[in-house]
Amino acid sequence: MKQATYTRLFADESGESHFQDIEVALSPVDFAPPAAALNIAQFLPTAQSLWIGAPGGWQGETPHPAPQRQVFCTMQGEFEVTASDGDTRRFPPGSVLLLEDTHGKGHSTRILSEDGGLVFGVVLAD
Repeated sequence: MKQATYTRLFADESGESHFQDIEVALSPVDFAPPAAALNIAQFLPTAQSLWIGAPGGWQGETPHPAPQRQVFCTMQGEFEVTASDGDTRRFPPGSVLLLEDTHGKGHSTRILSEDGGLVFGVVLAD
């Protein structure tokens, strides 16, 4: 694997939120010698990590901005996020969402899975 992909959710100058697909090139690094090199790319400085669980049927349908810049990695269940510009995307297990819409109109979220969802969240450093 020579690249990683994720989705960015951000607010523009007018406070409207939008999705953007991002690709990151990975380069070979001797990460754990004597094991073979792994393909790596630096990402973003972090402040905290946390688990976030939501029960089936949970909905954050009132639009809201993200409380801080953070990365959500969906581990279980499926989430649907709608940006304030009306674009809606689904995030199944294995997907990564960078939340940067910390001001403006925000986004809405709902859980599509009956059993709820589990996200591994990483709060980003300022």
